[in-house]
Amino acid sequence: MRPFVLAVHGSSLPTAAATLERLCDAVESLGGIRPVVGHLDHQAPSLAEALSEGAVVVPLLLGDGYHRTVDIPAVVAEHGTGCLLARGLSGEPAIAVALRDRLREAEERAGVRADAVVLAAAGSARPGGNDGALVAARQLRLLLPGVPVRTAYCSAAEPSVAEAVAGLRGAGHRRVVVAAHLLAPGRFTLALGLAGADAVGSPLADHSGVAGLVLRRYEAAALRLGVSLSPETTLLSEAA
Repeated sequence: MRPFVLAVHGSSLPTAAATLERLCDAVESLGGIRPVVGHLDHQAPSLAEALSEGAVVVPLLLGDGYHRTVDIPAVVAEHGTGCLLARGLSGEPAIAVALRDRLREAEERAGVRADAVVLAAAGSARPGGNDGALVAARQLRLLLPGVPVRTAYCSAAEPSVAEAVAGLRGAGHRRVVVAAHLLAPGRFTLALGLAGADAVGSPLADHSGVAGLVLRRYEAAALRLGVSLSPETTLLSEAA
């Protein structure tokens, strides 16, 4: 099998590395191959250092902003001999399911049931960069019938998460919960706790559905290259 590299933004928080370690554990358990994590910032190894010849690179990103469309392709093009860049995770139903599950966990911890939800995405000023968040919000509405879901951003776009929470409270909602459309702990997840919501969902990277999605991205890219994966890998990734 071709080497498997996860391209991530990176964070200085130790909990971010632990979250990604759990994701890699889950991917290895599902598919029998362990990803190497390459970081754009804050942590080692860098993405360039993590690349090896012929690797399949899966961007661990929920949107198609600058990192996904410019930064990562540039590193792969410069350093990744024979590497293939797979699609990111934007807009996939598995992400909406993970958001719903994390939301329910947050409600249980706080002892509330949301009557309104703010989907908090990182935010991008790049055209199309927020499309993944908008699709996830539409999908989450289908999973939470009767509960309004508003999209908000931690940076680079409006409204802010705090503005969206305040707007829902002003409209009469009393139990507002934030669903974090974010993969790992970092400065954005820390800021969500100050947005005035009744509860905040945890990041998504170590949700089992995300592991299955990441593995499917790897497998689809590898198969485009004509690589034959083991029957066990194929069956497990289809079931994830």
